[in-house]
Amino acid sequence: MNTLLRRRDFIRRSLLGMCLLTIPFPMPAARKQESMKEKMQYDVIIVGGSFAGLAAAMALGRALRKVLVIDSGLPCNRQTPQSHNFLTNDGMAPSDISSRARKEVEKYPGVQFLHGQATQAHPNSQGFEIGTHTGAVYHAKKVLFATGIRDLMPDMDGFAECWGKSVLHCPYCHGYEVRNEKTGVLINSVQELEFVKLLTNWTTDLRLFTHAAFTLSDEQMAILKQRKVEVVQEEMEKLLHTHGQLEEVLMKDQRRYPLRVLYAPRPFEQHCDLPRLLGCEFTDEGYLKTDALQRSSVKGIYACGDNSSRMRTVANAVATGTTAGMMLNKELVLEEF
Repeated sequence: MNTLLRRRDFIRRSLLGMCLLTIPFPMPAARKQESMKEKMQYDVIIVGGSFAGLAAAMALGRALRKVLVIDSGLPCNRQTPQSHNFLTNDGMAPSDISSRARKEVEKYPGVQFLHGQATQAHPNSQGFEIGTHTGAVYHAKKVLFATGIRDLMPDMDGFAECWGKSVLHCPYCHGYEVRNEKTGVLINSVQELEFVKLLTNWTTDLRLFTHAAFTLSDEQMAILKQRKVEVVQEEMEKLLHTHGQLEEVLMKDQRRYPLRVLYAPRPFEQHCDLPRLLGCEFTDEGYLKTDALQRSSVKGIYACGDNSSRMRTVANAVATGTTAGMMLNKELVLEEF
């Protein structure tokens, strides 16, 4: 009988002990805060996850760094159907290239992605803290801005719908596909006449539209006439198109000019204002000022891609992003040594 009681008592106590092991004991508040901060602490935070940001993330991931990429998912070339001048991917949709690139970067365990917008940035004793639109705050030793730029569209019916499809900014990106087509070019000042000269490399059927923004000299008109470039100095009314494919330009005086493509270099603004708030310097044109290693004027802050370069190509974004990632890791290594 005693043996039976001892056995039952042993079983009861064992079960009680097992139950106690399954009960989650609350972590002290101070330790919980410290644990959360560790989870939100990174070597580098990359703001912007398109081509430049992804290239930097890959370089840092391969260097065994803990990286957070904050991306809103709205790249400036999201309307563009094809990307060119990028070896092994010529003619592919930019979204397909970036989707494949993202999957490749996700293989590196040190790289994490956060869908959202960075809305705040402050330096601290360990580096920087970046706040998002949700109120969450992340910490990093270094920050890389790969945030791109925003093209400013004119208030003209049809322009935004055609942008990136048949209203273009770069003949090196798209000129081959529309070579020798009926081509227009809309410029904002006399200083942009060099762009008109450049386009004669791709077509002999070229019209210059000034939108009544400036007046050409007799000498300039004579040179353009000699190269068979027609000059239209009246204001544009709208762009007539079908699903973004330009067909005609309608002028204020109701004249129409058939066009297949219109080149239109546009003014821009930075997509993200955080670099300015952190004290980074900018060029006279409005680009983030960086050195050959992609370092900004503020220690610990780097920039790459369209926000810091006139060369708006996928290839250049990847090149500057890779450079930034490598140089960030080198800086971290030397500081830790």
